[in-house]
Amino acid sequence: MPIVNLSAYKFVSLEDLPALRERVLERCLALSLKGTVLLAPEGINLFLAGPREATDAFMAWLREDARFADLAPKESLSDDVPFGRMRVRLKKEIITMRRPTIRPEGGRAPSVAPATLRRWLEQGRDDDGREVVLLDTRNDYETEVGRFEHAVDYRIASFTAFPEAVAADRARFEGRTVVSYCTGGIRCEKAALHMQDMGVANVFQLEGGILKYFEETDGAYWRGGCFVFDERGAVDKELAPSAIGGDGADA
Repeated sequence: MPIVNLSAYKFVSLEDLPALRERVLERCLALSLKGTVLLAPEGINLFLAGPREATDAFMAWLREDARFADLAPKESLSDDVPFGRMRVRLKKEIITMRRPTIRPEGGRAPSVAPATLRRWLEQGRDDDGREVVLLDTRNDYETEVGRFEHAVDYRIASFTAFPEAVAADRARFEGRTVVSYCTGGIRCEKAALHMQDMGVANVFQLEGGILKYFEETDGAYWRGGCFVFDERGAVDKELAPSAIGGDGADA
């Protein structure tokens, strides 16, 4: 039976973190799931793997909490569970940017659907005739595995370096449409909001990130694999494990 790999996040205010951690860990262990769940005052970010029956049961249980009722995970399949254990961790941010004024729960940046981005790349312009600039918000070791053709890549060692890097390059984006992208959507969501705060016009986030782009398109204009934070190391355009090894680090 194939293993279902879930990836999901949501920016939502959470105040009962220690108690929530215990409940989530208890449910995951009861269902024999493995992976990592990150909880922070700003929301939840999860990577879980197990048989279909177990992953469906966990999502049904989690959605009983009104705060997570609309949580929509991205899925991929593998032959084996790509995690060695189950962890639920409390953090200050579910994705560390160290810009407390950036609060996606208060209002998301505009997003572009994968199929729309695919069409923009095919036609060479967005629907208003502006040149499209793809902006990779991931870390350097991720972009080495794969990236969109001609994407801007700052080769940052961590996401905390993104604000300074993009500020130094602001002039590049004048008069263009910017589409920030990342693995599953979480980093490019914060990145797009930060760029809006900088006064950059026409900035979008790729809805669902690279994984959703693979799921909903043919993966055109992507080169290489997509680094994932588990023992698979990377996935290809069909969301199947690739031959590239990974270190299982946290997102």
